[in-house]
Amino acid sequence: MRFLVLAADYDGTLATDGKVDDSTLDALERLRASGRKLILVTGRHLPDICRVFPPLDLFDRVVVENGGLLYRPQSRDQKLLTEPPNQRFLSLLQERGVPFSAGKTIVATWKPHEEEVLKAIRDLGLDLQVIFNKGAVMVLPSGVNKGTGLATALEELQLSPHNVVGVGDAENDHAFLKVCECSVAVDNALPALKERADVVLSKARGAGVTELCEQLIARDLADYDSKLKRHSLTLGERVDGAKEPVLVNARGASILVAGRSGSGKSTTVSGILEQLVANEYQFCLIDPEGDYDGFTDAIAFGSAKEAPDPKAILRALESPDASVEINLLGIALDDRPAFLASLLPHLEHLRNRTARPHWLIIDEAHHLLPSAWSPVEAGLGKVLENTILITVHPEHVAIAALQSVEVVLGIGEAARAVFRDFAKLMQVRTPAYSGPDPDVGEGLAWFPKGEAAPLLLKTVRSSRERLRHVRQYAEGELSPQQSFFFRGPESKLNLRAQNLRSFLQLAAGVDDETWMFHLRRGDFSLWFKTVIKDEELARQAAQIEGDQAASAEHSRERIREAVDSRYTASA
Repeated sequence: MRFLVLAADYDGTLATDGKVDDSTLDALERLRASGRKLILVTGRHLPDICRVFPPLDLFDRVVVENGGLLYRPQSRDQKLLTEPPNQRFLSLLQERGVPFSAGKTIVATWKPHEEEVLKAIRDLGLDLQVIFNKGAVMVLPSGVNKGTGLATALEELQLSPHNVVGVGDAENDHAFLKVCECSVAVDNALPALKERADVVLSKARGAGVTELCEQLIARDLADYDSKLKRHSLTLGERVDGAKEPVLVNARGASILVAGRSGSGKSTTVSGILEQLVANEYQFCLIDPEGDYDGFTDAIAFGSAKEAPDPKAILRALESPDASVEINLLGIALDDRPAFLASLLPHLEHLRNRTARPHWLIIDEAHHLLPSAWSPVEAGLGKVLENTILITVHPEHVAIAALQSVEVVLGIGEAARAVFRDFAKLMQVRTPAYSGPDPDVGEGLAWFPKGEAAPLLLKTVRSSRERLRHVRQYAEGELSPQQSFFFRGPESKLNLRAQNLRSFLQLAAGVDDETWMFHLRRGDFSLWFKTVIKDEELARQAAQIEGDQAASAEHSRERIREAVDSRYTASA
């Protein structure tokens, strides 16, 4: 279930002339019975809404006074979300003969008195705003609106705005509809609201809300997925004449990212992760080798010396604002699949209850979800929807884990082989593609459940990933297995460069014979490609290595410039 919450305006949306008809009330009750929650968002005062709509406890939360007050119907508790009306302001309105009503946070009047209201605010130098609702004129402290009220209600319920559909009809509904993943306007809504809404219903007021409830219960609004592009993920930009972004819908669209080691998979995934962070989607990243350590603002669990605590992970995910990165280096290699297998049922339970985490990212999927893995044996349902699977060997990933894959993203020169392996495994036709193989920073995107040919695209890049890459390889401590060793033609030396800075320092001091030995063997470009995982630096180094006329001094300087320009100068 994607949409767990319906947030609705009252007048002109749920109600006609202040009353909710029986068919609309029945639709709301059925929607609640489906496991969803209801939030009412209105400009009315609390006593007023209680009077006109007695079954208020149908809603889990009620935002009244246009975002100034939150009401909990089940406990009848109230929470002020801003300060009470300014008494000097009320006195001045009264002195000037402006008719108004004052709530606990809001002051309300109607047109054409807005000019007197604005004059009073200016004369007193108050930080107040005027909000219009068709003929009504409402005054609240600046920054308080239906959107801020809805955000507080969702925070209390520990639910994400990405799982909310909102419906309204007037000017003051813009603020809370903007918060929702799917914004809906009833047919009688103002033209400006219809223009900005994701969906416009074919019916007015309560009949329109009834229509919306039925669509939620029947298909969770799946028919509107194509209209919700403002929340899509960008995989990259087509490199053909179109120059269009390649988008993936946020519902159920699992992605397989595959390619050879060093092809740029982690860079591409980092670009996607940055989008999730920017758009405040909650994610759970399973990071077996710590490749993404420190990349995001996610809460980190586990390290090379400590295994992650599943209970602590699940506690963190209870908050919609918290994403997690799970480092498995502290778990023995052979025990890592079992750790994930034990975690997945808890993640599925959380998703069934909250529709979160919105995305699950699994690196080294061929190891953590091997061919023998079965969701049926693990007692799982659809836990791997909205999942990004990252692998070098797609042919070794469990078929069950690939069932929900809607996008295969082949990175680098092995993209065609990725498609062949996936097609063979899933028993579908390998896509026809006659274009060039992807270059550095490119990939092929194939939508295997459609008929379109793969698209060549420049994959997304992350500015933060680039900075992490610079810090890690320029100044970090690489393991002995990852380090570069200057040994010379007879292995008389054993000089270890544990990062790029030490590489340049040692390169400047080794004798010409040792330098040329490694240069002619192509050792530098090989290290840059396989360990540093920088295809562009490896390409530049290979050109220098291939220049047979280059002297030791000249080639040494060119290698230094190539490394320094990409890493050490900006680290």
